[in-house]
Amino acid sequence: MVFRSIVVSGTALALAMCMTACAAGSPSSSSGPSASGQQGDKVITVAASINAWGSILTQLGGAHVRATSIITDPATDPHTYEPTPADGRIIASSALFVENGIGYDSWAAKTIAASPDPNRVVLDVGQLVGVPEGGNPHRWYSPADVERVADAITADLKKIDPADTAYFDAQRQNFESVGLARYHQLINDIKTRYGGTPVGASESIFSPLAEALGLNLITPASFLKAISEGTDPSAGDKSLIDSQISGHRMKVYVYNSQNSTPDVAAQVAEAKQAGIPVTTVTETLSPATASFQDWQAAQLQDLQAALAQAAKP
Repeated sequence: MVFRSIVVSGTALALAMCMTACAAGSPSSSSGPSASGQQGDKVITVAASINAWGSILTQLGGAHVRATSIITDPATDPHTYEPTPADGRIIASSALFVENGIGYDSWAAKTIAASPDPNRVVLDVGQLVGVPEGGNPHRWYSPADVERVADAITADLKKIDPADTAYFDAQRQNFESVGLARYHQLINDIKTRYGGTPVGASESIFSPLAEALGLNLITPASFLKAISEGTDPSAGDKSLIDSQISGHRMKVYVYNSQNSTPDVAAQVAEAKQAGIPVTTVTETLSPATASFQDWQAAQLQDLQAALAQAAKP
């Protein structure tokens, strides 16, 4: 699928109409007007390890990038992914490559090392936001980190293609004021109305968002980390969560539908049986053709509805 982002002088286009076409696993258009309204002639080859960052990269680069995301299949586990020769060629040919880091996509760092290029710009999200190895790698669920990554991508694009600085600045502004508008509004609404609400979750993917929303995530951090990393949670943690559910100490349960282990499936069933609203998040864009912001907004709307249901007397 082809994504074409066009910015016309002084006019903020309705990006929401085109964002769903920016599945970051596909190349973006190599032609289109620049921010000044003139036909751009430079197209940068860029890529990202996962489509959460790839969607943002595609939108910020617009008509001046040809972007590819390596992991787009919701059934793929980025932790254990084995890159193909085609993936290696994508990374080797990229002027800018965005990797998540923090041990989430260690295969990407190895592939980069296998094709060294002093001219390639590599943006390691973990290093950018200061989360070390062993920390929570799901930074695209942190609104503050999303902003930092968007700023860094824009800066890197301007470094690679300084002649189109004005275009990239316009793309960043449009992404913020139009693309992310609904996303930011939902975050603010949930935090204002439901801040402090005790909630449970299946794994650490939800932790950064819960913090940004002001929700009280009461699931033991050790359980969240174990499920995220594919290790066995302790019997004590599972027993505590069972009591939190049966005692209705959590008002909503949030789980990663792409990582439903037997323990998580049991908790989901228990929560539903107890009348606790259950909502989901996913590891990658869902559907794969969605934009980052449409994907996130849909999940936030579902969470907002679950919190509203839980708040009913």
